[in-house]
Amino acid sequence: MREVRVSDVTMRRAASMKDLSLSFKEKLEIAKLLDHLGVSGIEVEGVSNPKADSLRIKSLASLVRNSTLAVPVQMDVENIDLVWNALKEAAHPRLIVKAAVSPARMEYVHRKKADAMLEDIAATIEECRKRADDVEFIADDSSRADAAYLREVIARAIKAGATTITVCDAAGAMLPEEFAGFIRSLFADIPELADVTLGVSCSDELYMADACAIAGIIEGVGEVKASTYPMDVVSVGRLSKILADKADACQATTSVRTTELKRSISQVSWICESGRSPYSPFETGVREADESIVLTENDNAEAVMQCVAKLGYDLSPEDQAAVYEAFQRVASKKESVGSRELDAIVASAALQVPATYVLESYVINSGNLIKATANIRIRKGEETLQKVCMGDGPIDAAFLAIEEIVGQHYELDDFQISSVTQGQEAMGETVVKLIWEGKVYSGRGISTDIIGSSIRAYVNALNKIVYEEQN
Repeated sequence: MREVRVSDVTMRRAASMKDLSLSFKEKLEIAKLLDHLGVSGIEVEGVSNPKADSLRIKSLASLVRNSTLAVPVQMDVENIDLVWNALKEAAHPRLIVKAAVSPARMEYVHRKKADAMLEDIAATIEECRKRADDVEFIADDSSRADAAYLREVIARAIKAGATTITVCDAAGAMLPEEFAGFIRSLFADIPELADVTLGVSCSDELYMADACAIAGIIEGVGEVKASTYPMDVVSVGRLSKILADKADACQATTSVRTTELKRSISQVSWICESGRSPYSPFETGVREADESIVLTENDNAEAVMQCVAKLGYDLSPEDQAAVYEAFQRVASKKESVGSRELDAIVASAALQVPATYVLESYVINSGNLIKATANIRIRKGEETLQKVCMGDGPIDAAFLAIEEIVGQHYELDDFQISSVTQGQEAMGETVVKLIWEGKVYSGRGISTDIIGSSIRAYVNALNKIVYEEQN
């Protein structure tokens, strides 16, 4: 009995959906869940921002050990090199070449005629095969393509080196019987398909995506694109359940762990549905401290820097030396140093920069009967900038006002508040960690007012981002 590959497209499709925005941390978490679930492939979006996207793909490549990690490329050598340099350390890397093959979409998406499109597809696949052993060609909108042209482009893609060919019913207009006939005719007309894997991608426009995928599998399809989160495509949960219960009828199984299905799908759904409120800068809440980090004054610089990297920081040699020196001072007075103390040390010792933005004043209105509002005034050089925002709480409102002032949303990775003195006049310390272009920046603020220390910590982290951008 053959094994059908299930390639999860949740993250790749989420990148093009306005109402489903996944943060850097969420993508890593979903990748770990899918890898453990046993899907054959995990597809993610390609490289549009070289620095941030390359770091995202490299991070995913280091996490995914069992599944194939598949990334689409654009039809130019520079982009292929960017994607491959980020992906090549993956345990099982795959490059994806996707192109429209129906007349209308070729003109609309690629601005090219059929012959030029054919040459570009072949050339791109050949470039990908120079770098990767596993290359997939996705013939987008296959069900509406000219039959003769579709067969020509598939044969040409196989000749150029594609190891997987995926045909798409993007319109979702086929019934299962029609889709089965479509697949059957491709195998009959293109003998080269016997040497590669034929995959399918089915739209759920008629609520038939799962049935069409099963019909295709019965006809010999070897890979199905599916999602663990509802996305108008084949469902990983339903497809895996059908193949588990009807393996003999379909003469096919999958590597998906059906015992893990319910839990994994529930976790992925929770991540996808706990998106950012328009009234909060927090992405999905504040994470718990990493309790596995416990350092003492006997730990050397290498051990400390390993823990610093575990927290997400990428420090220069100069900052590493400054952080270790500060760590030694703190550790000599404490029995142990945990993740929260280490965050505070990094925030206070690393990347100390001139202040581009200086907090001048803030006014907060909050209560159980009104929406929290923040009036923030910040100076940048000789210019004074001021914004008023509402939020889900006073700190939410303050952070949103700062975002409005700088005109940029930064992913809030972590937010920590602790007391540094005792009594009614106790000083509060806040550490804010922001992610920008895949890198973590932390800021520290101290005040007798928790809201004030939080605003100062955010501005401190913001200044580090701005300084690195300018230099």
